[in-house]
Amino acid sequence: MNTTTTSRLWQPLDLGAVSLENRLVLSPMTRRRAARDGTPTPLMPEYYAQRSGFGLVITEGVYPSQEGRGYANQPGLADDVHEHGWAAVTEAVHAHGTPIFVQLMHAGRVTSPEVTGTDTVLAPSAIPFEDPHGRPSAHKTTAATSHDVSQLIHAHVEAARRARRAGFDGVELHAANGYLLQQFLAPSANQRTDEYGGTPRRRARFVIDVAEAVADAIGADRVGIRVSPGANIQGAFEPDEQDVSATYSALFHSLRQRRLAYVSMIHPHADSPVVQDIRRTSGSPMIVNTGFSAVTDRGTAAHLVAAGHADAVAVGRAAIANPDLPVRWRADRREASPDQATFYVGGATGYTDYPNHEATSEDPGAEQLHGP
Repeated sequence: MNTTTTSRLWQPLDLGAVSLENRLVLSPMTRRRAARDGTPTPLMPEYYAQRSGFGLVITEGVYPSQEGRGYANQPGLADDVHEHGWAAVTEAVHAHGTPIFVQLMHAGRVTSPEVTGTDTVLAPSAIPFEDPHGRPSAHKTTAATSHDVSQLIHAHVEAARRARRAGFDGVELHAANGYLLQQFLAPSANQRTDEYGGTPRRRARFVIDVAEAVADAIGADRVGIRVSPGANIQGAFEPDEQDVSATYSALFHSLRQRRLAYVSMIHPHADSPVVQDIRRTSGSPMIVNTGFSAVTDRGTAAHLVAAGHADAVAVGRAAIANPDLPVRWRADRREASPDQATFYVGGATGYTDYPNHEATSEDPGAEQLHGP
């Protein structure tokens, strides 16, 4: 590959209050290695520190309150024990001089009482989550009251404050992938008739209120937001292009004056009008990931930055099997392949046991550990 094309990946970049040594970002990826109560385990500082060669590390989705927990062994930031556990993670990453953000992810209706341990599954409207086969959840989904909405905003604020006390450089609000914040944005999940539903502007209001409250608490230059407009995943269907444009325009027009640290975009076409319109409207640097069906490889990442479609690139699956991925990409070295069967199973296997390139160079068979 042309080194001129790839060279921009290695240039520094300022995102709000933090400075990146390169423009590769560790994408937030669910790994489910926390303890049963959501406390980070000793494996987690090791995992994130192994990937500290990225310009910015973003954690997997972390629940801000108990009813927002989406998965077993998902980590949380809902109490003092969680906060203390994350301090070991941030210390390990900072030891390498790398900034780290935590992604705050409230699952909304994409969970169950068996996972949360609470009586209520909150969502914008009382519309149950349906699996990919169209089968609705067996449990009741409750439309958030005005009081619930206030509590949800408060939970994000308190989690952001805990994040800063735990040593995180900032937080990323997860308004993508069909979780709570995108549920408010999507007309399929939000059929409210109050100030938080009905029109694109009102559907955007909850996300605006969360982002503004968190920015007031920890500083807008330490807040990022991840979106996936029109991705139509996990029941958050946004099929109308005009409605998508109006909704996200309202969202980022309102947040523009805050000057958030960045917008993280999941979209297969970074040069598309919807992506670039959001970039211009937000006034913030943009991190791009090509999405669910297209792996962001080295050539794609280099092109996105070189062509000016993105300021930085978030890389997911390749970073699982290659903890030193930035080193490999910069030196044009071979990549290992991740073993999908170990993504969520727990323990070190498929988590912290992928070797760096130096180890695989000494042991040619090691790189075959988790794939061809």
